[in-house]
Amino acid sequence: MRTTTVARVTLAPRERQVLEGLADGSTLAAVALRLSIREGTASGYLKFAKRKLYGVSENAAALAVGYTTEAISRPPLLDPETLFLPDNQRDIVPLLALGMTAAHMAAELKQPVHIIRRDGRDILTNLRARNRVHAVKRSWELQLLTAEQVTTWLG
Repeated sequence: MRTTTVARVTLAPRERQVLEGLADGSTLAAVALRLSIREGTASGYLKFAKRKLYGVSENAAALAVGYTTEAISRPPLLDPETLFLPDNQRDIVPLLALGMTAAHMAAELKQPVHIIRRDGRDILTNLRARNRVHAVKRSWELQLLTAEQVTTWLG
């Protein structure tokens, strides 16, 4: 069995603040406002952060890689027993964190796209998440998404 490790990534303070702001389910505009910077500036920081985080393109993936590489503070873990999430939704969580589209998830899981979309909406509801990035944070907290899973993608 091959063990893959990922190098720790260091983000600039503003890059980290923008990504952590998105983790709470805020929009980029809201994060920029909270940091007293322009939205375009926040977008630039996010772009640089994604490049450092193994060149991911999706915000959800950037957050997952950020937690894995310890580029941003990991949220405290919660008891996973406090959440009921059906297996079909659990299967979608890592794909969602990868930033896959519903069509790509459907192909990967050999399910119709409309079922994946429905399950994706249900995941957000069940996790009490505002959007995909917030769902990654909630999935991390509830131990549905782990550093080992993310490391596998990056390997």
